[in-house]
Amino acid sequence: MQPGGIYLGDDRARFALWAPERQSVAVRLFEPIERILPMHLERHGWWVVEAKDVTPGERYQLVIDGDKFRPDPASQCQPDGPHEPSALVDQDAFPWSKAEAAWTGLELKDAVIYELHVGTFTPEGTFDAIIPRLEELKELGVNCLELMPIAHFPGERNWGYDGVFPYAPHIAYGGVEGLKRLVDAAHSLGLAVILDVVYNHLGPEGNYLWELGGYFTDRYKTPWGPAINFDGAHCDGVREFFVENALYWLRDYRLDGLRLDAVHAMYDVHTEHDLAAIEHVINGLSEETGRQHFLIAETDLNDPTLITDQEHGGYGLEGQWCDEFHHALHHLLTGETQSYYEDFGPAALPQFVEDKQEPPPLIELMAKTLRQAYVYDGQYMLSRQRLHGRSPLSHPGSKFCVFSQNHDHIGNRMLGERLEHLAGFEAAKLAAGTVLLAPFVPLLFMGEEYAEKNPFLYFISHSDQGLLKGVRAGRKKEFRAFHHDKAEMPDPGAELTYQQSKLHWEQRSSGRHAQMLAFYRACLHLRQTIPLFSQLDQLYPKNKATGLSLVRSEQDSALGLWLICELGQEKTLVLYNFDAGKPAQLEVPAGPWTRQISSYEAAYGGRGTELPSKIAPPGTTVTVAPLEFAFYAGN
Repeated sequence: MQPGGIYLGDDRARFALWAPERQSVAVRLFEPIERILPMHLERHGWWVVEAKDVTPGERYQLVIDGDKFRPDPASQCQPDGPHEPSALVDQDAFPWSKAEAAWTGLELKDAVIYELHVGTFTPEGTFDAIIPRLEELKELGVNCLELMPIAHFPGERNWGYDGVFPYAPHIAYGGVEGLKRLVDAAHSLGLAVILDVVYNHLGPEGNYLWELGGYFTDRYKTPWGPAINFDGAHCDGVREFFVENALYWLRDYRLDGLRLDAVHAMYDVHTEHDLAAIEHVINGLSEETGRQHFLIAETDLNDPTLITDQEHGGYGLEGQWCDEFHHALHHLLTGETQSYYEDFGPAALPQFVEDKQEPPPLIELMAKTLRQAYVYDGQYMLSRQRLHGRSPLSHPGSKFCVFSQNHDHIGNRMLGERLEHLAGFEAAKLAAGTVLLAPFVPLLFMGEEYAEKNPFLYFISHSDQGLLKGVRAGRKKEFRAFHHDKAEMPDPGAELTYQQSKLHWEQRSSGRHAQMLAFYRACLHLRQTIPLFSQLDQLYPKNKATGLSLVRSEQDSALGLWLICELGQEKTLVLYNFDAGKPAQLEVPAGPWTRQISSYEAAYGGRGTELPSKIAPPGTTVTVAPLEFAFYAGN
């Protein structure tokens, strides 16, 4: 059963709440006259009532145990904030366009994902303000938007991970109608839209699920407090609350998929994990509508169970974020070893080669993640102080989403620095080429395509001053791991912190910003036109039929490496040099090869490449300049 107030048409609505530990529940309506309708207790703790003489937009409250007047935790609209009455929504009233009706979706293997925060993507910070930018994103080569969480949170400024009304698009962004206008416009242009949802916790302010009983458990702990109860007593209604939520976003807003935040904090020992239950329901929706839908999980467990077919004992999700690709790349380009980056630095390397007497070069971990996505598939992690991960080698590249930047790895730095600020212009281009032309699904974070100079900082706008004080203290403690003891932390609660995180699109048209943008466009054009990248679901590591091979430079100090992908007659050759100071000598395998792009070309702000435009004889040695990226096609 879908929770919340559901408008049925003909001035009727059904209200449903799962609250097995409450003695009574009622609905308070305000129009045409104030009235309180008792709800009836039905199966397994569901309270239900049908009301007449109600219209869309009407405010209502729930009355818990006779004396607590609360907004609906499954409200679809909170027009006056998280502590005020909810509003009834007619989900069938929106006039979807004919172009949107013809949309059939996008497969994850074909996606180029662009992650954005609605509030900081434009000066206006709304869904509607994104629409005029869609053409530019399509021209760039993006075909899928990923919206950071939009579920209603306290105030008007938040990353979204403090949401407390999982069914309500935030009113400051444009609410129900604004989100539908964005999806309609995107689909009309051939762009998919997916949403970041948070099923591992709710925010601390305005979370009225706490009072209902059964929704949370103290058997497990998360970084945000008690875990959501997915497997204890009274868990069935909790599971239904979140499974219905996933279905709601894809059905009523016609979204194409969901990115599931930190699923390792969704503790569930059911025979069917909640994630598998969500996947099952989403598959049913796809069969019903004829549209593609997909789920991408964020996880740090390196457990391929998430992406293993349900027929083979997995959860069946279409993909997962691969943080380790980012960590290995980030360490190579910045040298940082603090916090979780220590697992990708010199101290972690010896266990990754058979000969422990010969320390491997730092390129070893990057080579491994380019081969198979995971770096840790059973090795000892210094930060965890235990063995970690399992092999993903039975899964194709289409299952893994990779990136050099995202909201977490920028915004969870004290100063919110982007990669170009940390590593420089050439390193940022090298990172872009590595991500965009890797045999995985690429993700960009808003602004990286033109080297946005503004940071992306952490910001909130809680009204509870005690919470604000606690967040400030918690962030300062967290940042000690990143050696920022002497830096002043931007105040998360300040309006200025939010404003400093907004994009400046005018930068795109001049100087190095325009050169970076041209490089991104060129890389994504190659990805669109080379057939290999449309066949990621057939490209498996260690599969001789598809032939994925990596060999590093023999010079330990020259961090050069090549990647050869073969599928049928398709071949590509990628040359990297992650050393900022020395050129790399590489012996190229049998060609012939034709250069498609180099990050050193003048059009992209480079000094000019010395790599040959064509390479024919096998065994030819080429010189890759420091921090150069080059891509060759076989012919």
